[in-house]
Amino acid sequence: MKTVRRQDLVDYVTYQEARESERSRAMVVKDLRRIHVGPHLTFLFENTDTMRYQIQEMMLAERMVREAEISHELETYNEVLGGPGELGATLLIEIESPAERDEKLRRWLDLPQRIYAKLEDGSLVRPTFDPRQVSDGRLSSVHYLKFDTGGRVPVSLGCDLPEIAVETPLSPEQHQALAEDLASQ
Repeated sequence: MKTVRRQDLVDYVTYQEARESERSRAMVVKDLRRIHVGPHLTFLFENTDTMRYQIQEMMLAERMVREAEISHELETYNEVLGGPGELGATLLIEIESPAERDEKLRRWLDLPQRIYAKLEDGSLVRPTFDPRQVSDGRLSSVHYLKFDTGGRVPVSLGCDLPEIAVETPLSPEQHQALAEDLASQ
């Protein structure tokens, strides 16, 4: 996927002036790529537009002006994007109760390996994930995943961890958005 380049970004003051319209546009892009799988798993498939928005928001929040800081944000966020034939996604594990969240994030250590994207032929693609997001016997509630689909668009997303086994088909609009992302690589 095309990465965000430095010339794609504006200074935080200029961004702040156009923030409302930029945010509205980014939310439309994100909404098409947000897929809820069961009550606890939300996948947000990322593309150049969603990452540019995230970087601009970080630059604004942190009042970044130093090129080294901006370069670091570019490297960090561009890492989330998939490479050729891949889809990059942020996985949010959403559990409201802090006590329940802590208990499940300890119990669900195998979750990242039990997630899949199902392709049209029924084959399952397991994502790669950053092992640094599991520490001290507990998952992070946010994971960055990459699904190497070989350029094929998934028809559903799921999890086969027995406790929360669930699968959600992609809507036609979600399928089209991911097809466009793969085609832009």
